[in-house]
Amino acid sequence: MGEAPACLACGACCFSRLPNYVRVTGADYSRLEARVDELTHFDGNRCYMNMHEGHCAALVIDSATRRFVCSIYETRPSTCRDLERASAACRGELHDKGERPLLLLTALLARR
Repeated sequence: MGEAPACLACGACCFSRLPNYVRVTGADYSRLEARVDELTHFDGNRCYMNMHEGHCAALVIDSATRRFVCSIYETRPSTCRDLERASAACRGELHDKGERPLLLLTALLARR
């Protein structure tokens, strides 16, 4: 596999069919401030990011520019902060889910 694409052109790590995909720690929860109720949910005593249409609810998909932008990038959860571009974990996400962002982008463009 060649160089990993720029995050704004990829977004694969933001996609999952699991409702409890991105764990939110106490520090993460505090950082989310005003958007915490909109973007998170609890399962028992554990907090997770909400998912929407198969991707993190904080992900904004701009069909005009074909970019995948995190709307909470500066306050994103630790899990997201720890995932480094082109790392083994990044490449694994890209390998397993690389088609999902493109499928959603295609669906968004078809709705126009």
